[in-house]
Amino acid sequence: MPATPRTYLLPHVVAKLANMELRARLVVEGFIAGLHRSPYHGFSVEFAEHRPYMPGDEIRHVDWKIYGRTDRFYIKQYEEETNLKAYLVLDTSRSMTFASPGQITKLDYAASLAASLAYMMIHQQDAVGLTLFDETITSFLPPHATRAYLQQILVALQTLRGGTGTAAGRSLHLVAERIRRRGLVIILSDLFDDPDQVLAAFKHFRHKKNEVIVMHVLDPLERSFAFGEDATFKDLETEDRVVTQPWHIRRAYADAMKAFVDRYKRECSEHQIDYVLLDTSTPFDVALVEYLSKRQRLH
Repeated sequence: MPATPRTYLLPHVVAKLANMELRARLVVEGFIAGLHRSPYHGFSVEFAEHRPYMPGDEIRHVDWKIYGRTDRFYIKQYEEETNLKAYLVLDTSRSMTFASPGQITKLDYAASLAASLAYMMIHQQDAVGLTLFDETITSFLPPHATRAYLQQILVALQTLRGGTGTAAGRSLHLVAERIRRRGLVIILSDLFDDPDQVLAAFKHFRHKKNEVIVMHVLDPLERSFAFGEDATFKDLETEDRVVTQPWHIRRAYADAMKAFVDRYKRECSEHQIDYVLLDTSTPFDVALVEYLSKRQRLH
């Protein structure tokens, strides 16, 4: 069956594309193609790079090429005219490199989603930055709103590799301290760390008057624990191994995972933090519509 724009909302399809810019563009185009369909009707995405000339604007900012084609005056948009500063905060710890059979890694999923968000934001004249962390901050690109800067973000996402152990709580506190101008913070992580510390970091962002969206990225098997009869489990960060029959512990695991997710969901809600549960089989439009809904509520 031939590919349609919405085909590129499927993670396993997008993962076959080596170029991160192409991934981002096709995901966003697929998303826009579906905006008029339920449940997305009512949203709009404007990809304007200019705005009409207004009395008082400096003549030096007029785009004369546009004038030559349209006989109308348009002003080039600059970063100070953007209406949103967004911080994409991506967990690259080793646990994010996990993938069950037939799925992409959590890191690949989160990187593709972050690229798509950055692409959409830049085309909406918003400023976006990217922070990578594992046990500490490994890269911090503050928000800007230029096409050239988008390329820098996409290159960082295309070349990233899984890092070391997890210290999400501590690292997120460090990110909160680095943010000088409040904006929208979007965290992409499996949140596999002490929930007390992670939630305290979320509250740190809110204390500094940032809006926050938590995109909780898991693998389908991490949610279902639907392993076969015998399995060996290896901790990706400590290399510890446990051999067991999964059916013995499936119920206890399911209860523990539900409690883990429910706590994040509950406490995020209590502190006006948007929480989105995803797994690596979830189409990308689920996360994009959450972002777009949040953006429209901020106006």
